[in-house]
Parts: sequence; C-alpha cells; structure tokens
Amino acid sequence: MSWRNRFFKSAEDLIDPFHDTDREVLPKTAWRFILYFAAQAKGPFLLLLVMGGLAGAVDAALYWSVGWLIDLLDASSPQRLLADHWQELVGLLALLLVVRTLVMIGSAVVEQQIIVPGFFTMVRWQSFRRVIDQPYGFFQNDFAGRIATKIMQGGEAVGDFVVNLLQTMWSFLTFVVLTVTILVSLDPWMGLIVGLWFAGYCAVIRYLLPEMRTAGRETADQRSIFTGRMVDVFTNIMAVKLFDRGRREHDYVRQSLDQFLVAIIRLTRAVTTVRSAVAVLNGLMMSAVGALAVSQWVDGAITSGAIAAAMGLVFRLNQMSGWVMFNINGLVRNYGTVQDSIRTVSVQPALRDRPDALEISRARGEIRFENVSFHYGKEGGVIENLSFTIRPGERVALVGPSGAGKTTIINLLLRLFDIEKGRILLDGQDIRAMTQASLRAQFGVVTQDAMLMHRSIRDNIGYGNPEAEQDEIERAAMRAAAHDFIEGVSDPRGRTGYDAQVGERGVKLSGGQRQRIAIARMMLKDAPVLILDEATSALDSEVEAAIQENLFELMEGKTVIAVAHRLSTIAALDRLIVLDHGRIVEEGSHEELVAKGGLYAGLWKRQSGGFLADSLAAE
Repeated sequence: MSWRNRFFKSAEDLIDPFHDTDREVLPKTAWRFILYFAAQAKGPFLLLLVMGGLAGAVDAALYWSVGWLIDLLDASSPQRLLADHWQELVGLLALLLVVRTLVMIGSAVVEQQIIVPGFFTMVRWQSFRRVIDQPYGFFQNDFAGRIATKIMQGGEAVGDFVVNLLQTMWSFLTFVVLTVTILVSLDPWMGLIVGLWFAGYCAVIRYLLPEMRTAGRETADQRSIFTGRMVDVFTNIMAVKLFDRGRREHDYVRQSLDQFLVAIIRLTRAVTTVRSAVAVLNGLMMSAVGALAVSQWVDGAITSGAIAAAMGLVFRLNQMSGWVMFNINGLVRNYGTVQDSIRTVSVQPALRDRPDALEISRARGEIRFENVSFHYGKEGGVIENLSFTIRPGERVALVGPSGAGKTTIINLLLRLFDIEKGRILLDGQDIRAMTQASLRAQFGVVTQDAMLMHRSIRDNIGYGNPEAEQDEIERAAMRAAAHDFIEGVSDPRGRTGYDAQVGERGVKLSGGQRQRIAIARMMLKDAPVLILDEATSALDSEVEAAIQENLFELMEGKTVIAVAHRLSTIAALDRLIVLDHGRIVEEGSHEELVAKGGLYAGLWKRQSGGFLADSLAAE
C-alpha cells in the first residue's frame, strides 16, 4: 500500500460507518436528528469547525495582505525592497504557499476522506437498521423505492447539512468578523456599512428563507413520491406491458411529476426572490464602501493600499454572499429532506419484542388459537373469536372461500401482525412473549407468490440456512426437483447454475422454477412447523409428483398447516378446518366433511380437474 493510500486509510478509519447505538427510535425532529448523529462524530466535526475558521481567516488575511503589499511598494524602492523587507515578503509567501495550501488540503481531507464516506454511511446504516425492524404492515403502506430513497437522501442530507454549517457558514462568519475588524481599523464608517449590510443579510435569511424551507420540504416529499411511482411501474413492468394499452402509466407517473414540478417552481421562485434581495444589498454595500474609500483617499486619510484592501474585502464579501446564500439554500433543502426522511425513519415500531422476550429453541409444534380476534384496526370483520388447536406433528389444511381469513391466520401465527384479542400459543407459550426472530425460526414457509431476492440461486436457497454448504444446498434443490433446471440457468453477465442471478423478485425464472427454489429453501431450513400456502400451485402435475414424495417425507414429525386447493394435497392431510368469514364452520377429515354435506362438500362438488372452484381462490 502506497503512503498516499495509507494516509487516506488512516483518515477514513476515524469514523466507523457501521457504528450504532441502543436507541430504538431515532429522534423525531430534524434538529435533534442531526445533532444525534453529529454527536457520534464529535472529533471530526470539531476538526472541520477549526478548518472552516482557518479558511475564513486565511481569506481575510490574503485581502489585507494585498493592501499591505501595495503600501509597502509605494513606501520602498525596487533597489531596497528585498533588503529592507525580505522577512515580511517571506511571510506573505509562506501564507500563500504553505498556510493556505495546508488549510485547503486539511479541509478537503476532513470533509472528503473522514466525513463523507464514514458519516454518510453511518446515518444510512442506522436508519436502515430501524426501518428493517418495522412490522410487515409498515412496508405494505408505502412504496419500497420510496422507503429506500428516504434512507439514502436522509444520510446525505444530514452529512451535507453539518458540513455546510461548520465549513461554509463558519468560514463565512469568520471572514465577516475579520473584515469588519480590518475596515474599522481603516475607517469606522466602513465597518459600520459592512455591519449594516450583514444585518440586512440576516434579515433576508430570517424573513425570506422560511418560504424556501417549506418549499424545500415539499420538493423532497414530491421527489420521493415520483421516484416511488417510477419504481412501482418498473417493478411491475410485465403487468404494464400486458394491460396498459392506453398508456395509463404515463398519466400515473405524469401526475406525480406534475406535482413535483409545482413544488420545484415554488422553490425556484423563493430562490430567485432571495438572490434578488442579496444582489440589491451587495450593490449598496460595495457602492457605499467604495465611495467612502475614495473620499477618504482624496482627503489623505487612507492610503492606496487601504483602498485596495477595503475594496478587495467587500468584493470578496459580494462573491461569498452569493455562494453562501446558495449554501444556505442547500442547508434549507437538506433540512427539509431530513424532516421528510424522519417521517419514515423515526417511527416507533408498531410491533416490538418485549424487554423480557424469550429466545426459544426448537419447538414441538403445538399451536393453539384461544378466542382470537383481529380486524386490521377496524371495528369488525376478518377474524372473530377464533379458537382451535393443532397437535404436534398434525397436518392440517385451512379451507374456505376467498376472504375467509386463511392468510390472516398465517400472518397472525407468524406475528406479522399482533392480534387484537385473545392469545396464540406455541407449545403452551404466548407468541408475544417470544422474540420475533426465534418465533419465525420455527416456521418453514412457502407461499403462492415465491419470495425470491435479486441474488444468486445459491443465495436464495441458502437463505433458509446461512450456514449451509454447497452440497446441502444442492441436496435441497434435488429434493425440490430444481437441481436439473438450475444447472442450465444463466444470466446476462455469464454466471451460470447456482451462481446465476434470478432478477428482481425472481423475474428471470418461470413461476414453477421460482416455486421450486422456494420449496428448496424451506427444505434446507428444516423448521419444526411447515406452512404451505399454495406451495405447489405454480407446478405442473409431473413436477408436483416429483416433489410430493420428498415433501411428504419432509412433513414427517412436523406440524403442517396447508392452504391448498389441489386435492392431492388437501385430501392426504389429517384434518381440514373450513373457514367462512373468520369463523370455523366445519372441521374433520376429507371423507367426513364430504359425507356431512356442508360448505366443504359444496365446494368439493364444484371441483374440476383436481382443483377446487374459484370460490376457493387464494387470498
């Protein structure tokens, strides 16, 4: 490693990007949110504050030095200049070559090597950690792309806000103070003019920037909505291609883009108003100082060098004021972005582990619902006073028309939602007394919509057991009748077999292939309780037959809950629980229920080709 890389590495290691705290919910106001993270990097930000102050001081010293040099040249001769003033000239050279250079390099290193990579990443990491702990319902109520955008924008906005505040604003304030001090030493009236200018500048910030702040917050919100809608369209591009003949998605996206445009226009109008006010203030300030300087020179009260220093300082103030107002605009935008982000990031989880929650080991598999009611926050409906018991090792099917509550029962058992009344027990213990992670570790789940990630096939199967070796992954794939097709899969980057990427939500695979990978993942997990929600619905009969033997072998000694409509799966189970409107209306074996002539028998009569009728459609 070269000395340059070693130097950069030592700077980049000053902030741990994956540092975290024990705080469960991040601060809910923008200032506290910013200060919370800034406090975790006090040293680097203190260093940035010092560098910002030094930058302002060096700037003022350079302009003062120009006036000093002019006066020095006027008072000396070419023959005596070096002999009489070499020490002062060497000092000026050191200021230009050494001090200024070190300050500029130091500022760049602190900002770009210490803060930008480490601090920005730390904010994003801690934000992600809190968001990922939100319950399932949280993610159902928002765009995935919008949530991700909030995390990305929030990390950048917090970092930019603090950097601009400590470097740009502090440097500017240091320069203003030193400018006023220098001008007062030349002529108190000059200092008064700059002081009045600064008061006017602060008034612009006080009275005109709030509109920019409001507009900035609205712009950030509309930007995330626009991004979320685009991601939603691209994620479901197949549906768009098949059904959107009238370009409805154009209107859907354009509507959000139009609202984004309205927010941008409001913001740009506020920006133009502020810039115009600053231009007027700067013109008055430079004209007044210039007129006063010339008048004083005419009266012999100040030297040519003093005029050069005074005009250089106010010209620099003019230049800096526009730059600083731009950065203040950035501060306002970043502050608005932080406010917008914390609405997503700083949210109290609706579903949490208790402080004394138990880490349970492998369960026996007894499941009991005791007077359970759940209405998704409404007054009634869905599940009402439901009670049933599933014995360890028993294989049970949940049957009923769409909306009967089958999927809701599964979600409550997995504690994706908390019940509103009653109890759900696993091996005699309330599932709310267990940690969510250890509870869900007891379940192997395959749903009708196979949940695959945009990763390799190996990663997707191995998700069932992160410690599994390649041979274990392959055995699980073989049992799921997936190994043969996996060996023939390739992706656009040339990766093949188990290394091939499956695309977002597994779009590069067929429905049956996705289902088999999901089954292989469940087999690899080898959990004591299996939940099969239409687990073989996407498979043709031949492939299903190849899997069934291994699937029934996997069921041995395990508790099984199946939501399935193929008779080959339902009829072979120990017990069927027939649901209607969140209540149990029938219960028994397939033969008993057919003989009973009730709801299940009616559904059975309408079967066709080994499937139950549409009234049994998956929820």
